[in-house]
Amino acid sequence: MFLHAGSGTSRMWEHQIPDFTLAGYRFIAPERRAEGSAVDDLEALADYLALDRFHLVGTAAGGIVAVDYALTFPERLRSIVIANSIVGVQDEEYLELTRRLRPVPEFNALPAEVRELGPSYRAANPKGTERWKELAQHVSPQATKNRITFAALETIRTPTLLLTGDADLYTPPSVLRLFAERFPNCESLVIPECGHSAFWEQPEIFNRAVLDFIAGK
Repeated sequence: MFLHAGSGTSRMWEHQIPDFTLAGYRFIAPERRAEGSAVDDLEALADYLALDRFHLVGTAAGGIVAVDYALTFPERLRSIVIANSIVGVQDEEYLELTRRLRPVPEFNALPAEVRELGPSYRAANPKGTERWKELAQHVSPQATKNRITFAALETIRTPTLLLTGDADLYTPPSVLRLFAERFPNCESLVIPECGHSAFWEQPEIFNRAVLDFIAGK
């Protein structure tokens, strides 16, 4: 199950569908709505599709939903992949860190593609940047079911892969290391020449890392 970013839609997984279906996986990518509970919606979809245990991949805001789901329904998950995500942690120490990283209103005034795509990608891939802008749209975040804290992350026993880009303005490598210290059963990877959208900017590396991680789980 693939969960898109707050700036995206399910159509943005176009670089993942071929590789994952070729590897024999069923590819499910729901759209999130602005109201209600994303966790409840996801659970209802899993029931409707008669899923037993499944792999859950979330990028950016989709990663927050993945963490919230793992805290609520851990028995449903084989693994979780959290890519380029701020994770939704509410500890004041972490919130202060985010304010230093992304000062308001200056950061929010930047164009979405500057916030979300790394400079290497924008410089080398003007067509890909335009395609990303074509597909991007803002999705209002749904409220989480759980208060996500560092202490809560320490309770997640589901095998976890944490990914980020070396030029991610939201989750730079130092922040990824902070998260990796809290998840008790995790691996982590920093993808080079990549901003906040590893699945889009470096799809070959992203796909291989996820496929290798979920194999046999």
